[in-house]
Amino acid sequence: MLTVKNISKSFKSNKVIDNISFDFENKTYGILGPNGAGKTTLIRCVTGVYDSNGEIQVNGKKADKCYTGKDFAIGYLPQRFGLFKELRLEEMMRYFATQRGIEKAKQPSEIDKVLELVNLSQERKKKVGALSGGMLRRAGIAQALLGDPPCIILDEPTAGLDPEECLRFRTLIAQIKKDKTIIISTHIVEDVEATCDNIIVMNSGKFVFNGTAKELCAVAEGKVYSIDKSDTGKVSGTFVIEKESLINGVANARILSEQEQSFEKAVPTVEDGYVCCIKNI
Repeated sequence: MLTVKNISKSFKSNKVIDNISFDFENKTYGILGPNGAGKTTLIRCVTGVYDSNGEIQVNGKKADKCYTGKDFAIGYLPQRFGLFKELRLEEMMRYFATQRGIEKAKQPSEIDKVLELVNLSQERKKKVGALSGGMLRRAGIAQALLGDPPCIILDEPTAGLDPEECLRFRTLIAQIKKDKTIIISTHIVEDVEATCDNIIVMNSGKFVFNGTAKELCAVAEGKVYSIDKSDTGKVSGTFVIEKESLINGVANARILSEQEQSFEKAVPTVEDGYVCCIKNI
């Protein structure tokens, strides 16, 4: 379990994290939020990249003792990952394994396991700087899994991955999630919906929603309408166009409105619930 208590972080006069307290249990959590919501800043506070007010614990231990060495307990993929470009991939993995207190005799099997999980076994002799963007992202996921930490935090893990690798990532999370706290920060609603037990919506430095995908859908219940785009001028009161699309060749608008409309209501999605949370609908 990962526990954060009264975590705040400001940059000059700008408060980015506003007194967050939360118990992350042994579940998979997806954190959704617009740019500037504070997702990455919170993760950097939890992983020790940033100093912050408050207290952070992993399974009852102060988090500052859980980043390296024999008490290593937090695997972390940062938003940008690209260290040690002159090292071969397997050399970089050995470096991380040593940092995390993994015995030298056990390192080869640990490295083999995580590279296999992310489909990079055939690339182990390549230099890190020669890996494609998608491969580099997968290498970052692999190093976060080294040592089988009880808490894994992944910031935008599928950025740059092709659809096949995104599916592999979702399968990977399903394989490793038992008895772990996994936190995934992403803009990709499909990743959260497919992999996470709980969804957290973050906005303006605070958690504004925590619950299941079904519960997030319920936030938009009765507020979603799918209409002909030419009819948007007939919508009364305040509304948000959540997305536009072509349906049977006709331009369609999906709108969210707290006010009752004369149009036929649509079945809400996770994305609808998310937009309702951040737009206060």
